[in-house]
Amino acid sequence: MEYNLNNPIAERATKTVYRDGDKTIKLFVENYLESNILNEALNQTRVIEATDLNIPKLIEVGKIGNRWALVFEHVDGTPLNVLMEQHPEKEDEYLNLFVDLQLMIQERTAPLLNRIKDKFKRKLHHTTCIEENTKFDLMQRLEGLENLTQLCHGDFNPSNIIIKEDGTAYIIDWSHVTRGSGAADAARTFLLFSMDGKKELADKYLNLFAEKSGVTVRNIQRWIPIVAATQMTKEKPEEQEFLSGWINVVDFE
Repeated sequence: MEYNLNNPIAERATKTVYRDGDKTIKLFVENYLESNILNEALNQTRVIEATDLNIPKLIEVGKIGNRWALVFEHVDGTPLNVLMEQHPEKEDEYLNLFVDLQLMIQERTAPLLNRIKDKFKRKLHHTTCIEENTKFDLMQRLEGLENLTQLCHGDFNPSNIIIKEDGTAYIIDWSHVTRGSGAADAARTFLLFSMDGKKELADKYLNLFAEKSGVTVRNIQRWIPIVAATQMTKEKPEEQEFLSGWINVVDFE
């Protein structure tokens, strides 16, 4: 693989994203698990094949030097989070668009994807960062939650929505996609806003999602301790204290 890596457009702990003309290159850190690379490529391809959603096409999977890379078609536009920061007076308009896109995703399904409850069970079973009694309680709660087949993005936040100049929205970063309960995906989005210090926006999102989806706020909240626990398994020091405050919540009024 030979690409121009002189134009970085985003950087994360495990990868740097570059633009090379009409292509976007995700270049991962050395020793990043090959299985994670192939799983992301497989997941995104399965969603593309099973739905009519606007998703950048996967072009190539390979290595640049000794680092794994995924190459996608480049979508020229502005991330929704940037638009929200640039135009705070349009927050309600953008949040409505955001929730509508999430619900549009959840109207679809992709039968070959992993089930979200199975993924959560694996994460909880193998983690050592949660006390055994708490882990047992969380597993019991998870067993009692609904089994659905909705398409769940798994990392649905405004930075993963690209708005083109003509207003068309593209959804990126499908590495965590599963099928299951849309309420679980909403619980994760709520936590993402909350972890970013946007409590007011998180609450506004939660109520808007409930209103538009017909799912009660209480039902979404039932998923929050489970989702918080699965996020804790990533063992990011800066998140642990915040998340631990959620996993011990017994119930919501």
